[in-house]
Amino acid sequence: MEGIKKKKIKLSSFQIVILGFLGVILLGALLLMMPFSSKAGVFTPFNETLFTATSAVCVTGLVVHDTATYWSTFGHILIIILIQIGGLGVVSVAVSFALMSGRKISLFQRGMLQDALAASSVGGIVKLTGFLVKMTLLIEFIGALLMMPVFISDYGLKGIGIAMFHSISAFCNAGFDLMGTPDAQFSSLVSYRRNIPINIVLMLLIVIGGIGFRTWNDIRTYGIKFKRYSMQSKVILTTTLFLISVPALLFFINDYSHLDLQERILASLFQSVTSRTAGFNTEDLNDLSEVSRAVFIVLMLIGGAPGSTAGGLKVTTFTVLLANSLAVFNQKADTEFFGRRINHDTIHHASTILVMYITLFFMSGLAISLIEGLPLYQCFFETASAVGTVGVTLGITPGLGVASQLILVVMMFLGRVGGLTVIYATFNHKAPMVSKMPEESITVG
Repeated sequence: MEGIKKKKIKLSSFQIVILGFLGVILLGALLLMMPFSSKAGVFTPFNETLFTATSAVCVTGLVVHDTATYWSTFGHILIIILIQIGGLGVVSVAVSFALMSGRKISLFQRGMLQDALAASSVGGIVKLTGFLVKMTLLIEFIGALLMMPVFISDYGLKGIGIAMFHSISAFCNAGFDLMGTPDAQFSSLVSYRRNIPINIVLMLLIVIGGIGFRTWNDIRTYGIKFKRYSMQSKVILTTTLFLISVPALLFFINDYSHLDLQERILASLFQSVTSRTAGFNTEDLNDLSEVSRAVFIVLMLIGGAPGSTAGGLKVTTFTVLLANSLAVFNQKADTEFFGRRINHDTIHHASTILVMYITLFFMSGLAISLIEGLPLYQCFFETASAVGTVGVTLGITPGLGVASQLILVVMMFLGRVGGLTVIYATFNHKAPMVSKMPEESITVG
């Protein structure tokens, strides 16, 4: 009818990010359903392919089928493509294809890239994206080259593909592996626990992928001049070093006493590195002490750096809250890092993110325990792994029912896109409140 104008739907950057991830996950799930994706040539139920595709795109690593023995070569290729898209981010991949086709990048798209990469400003964001994509592919290629001698020796020419798969999976902090056999499914990298080159290369890939693209840019710009790095990069690097070394020392003292000294050091370091983001394991996690499993859960919830291939509530969130607590203990008005003051909005956001992650982790763990009748600590371990997009497991995921699988799917998705992203996308059109309620004090603590 004349006079009736169609109202255009304008999506925010947060809504586009969520829809992008959902679109890639659904497409991946539909392709994985097809008979050519499985080794047996059969249709795979949608709930199982949805779980696998979500785990791949959200770079988690939890699986309901052993990756090596269940999926065909096409399935493996599809999974690693989903991991690569999820690691780089849907927006970054889409803009990279636009750049290669010669299209101009709009200001709105640049803003989305800034959000996706946790960049400090829009200026130079397109060049930064190009640099990050090139560096990602280069680092993954170098990682694969370093592992190829070992895998070619063990698997022949097939080892080339295996090296590429594990390099991408490690750099993207995904945790998918091709080490399973019909007699030893879901074995992760246990068979390579004594192999020093494989352990070191994978740990380096995991750490490099998990420190964030903004930190890369500081390292590229300033080299080893740490004082010139941004405060965020300094926080990420120092916190990452702390969260690797201290848990590794705990694992060394508390576990793996049955190994010789070299193997014990290697196992402690690898489990400490993989616990926050990656999802590989070289030792059976069921053999860990209760204290070490509890530490694992905390590390999984913390996760990696913002703007990285890793998930979790992020090391910056953890450090901001820790520094704020120290400021309160010392009766200081401001929270400070490296001679810089943190604004109160950042602290509010950090507190909100912590509450969200703890709530998601706790409620989903309770729900799965009630549904499946499993011990609570096993369910908490699995839900922490899902919401932190880590992927390590105590082995209960393959046996979970559809309802519990869907709970983990939601946790993996929220853990990757970020809880605040979902909230901002949902309430994007809400008008901000101008008026304020009367103020009154309340006693806490």
